[in-house]
Amino acid sequence: MLRCRLAVVFGALLLATPSYAARCGGSFPAFVQSFSQEAASAGIQQDVISQALGGVQQDGGVLAFDRRQRYTFNKTFEQYVATRVGSGRINGGRAMLQRHAALLSKIEQQYGVPRQILVAIWGLETDFGKGDMGKLPVFRVLATLAHDCRRTELFQGELLAALKILQRGDLRLNDMIGAYAGEIGQTQFLPSSYIKYGVDFDGDGHVDLRHSVPDVLASTANLLHTSGFKMGAPYGEGSANFEAMREWNRAVIYRKTIGYFADQLIGR
Repeated sequence: MLRCRLAVVFGALLLATPSYAARCGGSFPAFVQSFSQEAASAGIQQDVISQALGGVQQDGGVLAFDRRQRYTFNKTFEQYVATRVGSGRINGGRAMLQRHAALLSKIEQQYGVPRQILVAIWGLETDFGKGDMGKLPVFRVLATLAHDCRRTELFQGELLAALKILQRGDLRLNDMIGAYAGEIGQTQFLPSSYIKYGVDFDGDGHVDLRHSVPDVLASTANLLHTSGFKMGAPYGEGSANFEAMREWNRAVIYRKTIGYFADQLIGR
């Protein structure tokens, strides 16, 4: 799933990003030092910067993976959905609907996003938190991509957002582990989305998208709600809700797969 989502993430990089002064390319240590100064100016505490970026190394594997991306789906919807939505995943999703029925009801009431959509996304992204959430240190990944000049402003923004996650205490450094573009947690939020849409739904004072199912599902619902998703309205291709899901994933095939999986979960 991570590979498919990355293609869309990288296809969505025309979004406006703030300007950063750290110069990409050249010496990697010099870039990290320059960015660290920018982060301090943006309010990140020095001990957080040192903890996250002290001794950080460039990751050639991340760059190689990035350059292999084609940013498009090369399968038809029928071919793609057959590989993503099988009986095992459907049964697993139905079990999640039952296990978390009370939680999902509260989230529906607060955010107006149907439970089957949330569980479908959760299943497609990381098999309901039991699958691959990525194994790479987020700060190493993001520093590498920020240093690369192709999309430096985007990834300098993501690197700053990751520092904010650490500074807020939402995750410890050893929990800042993710995928090849720095996605974090059970529904694979980029750090900027983590900061923008993350919700502390279990009330423990932290937004924990790796370990807290309430935070994961509520944050996913918050993203969709903020993007205009409406409860009770259709979510198939061509609908307003289908367009609202574009903020989650811009690929039509992927959004159709979310809808198909959601319908299977409720026997529609």
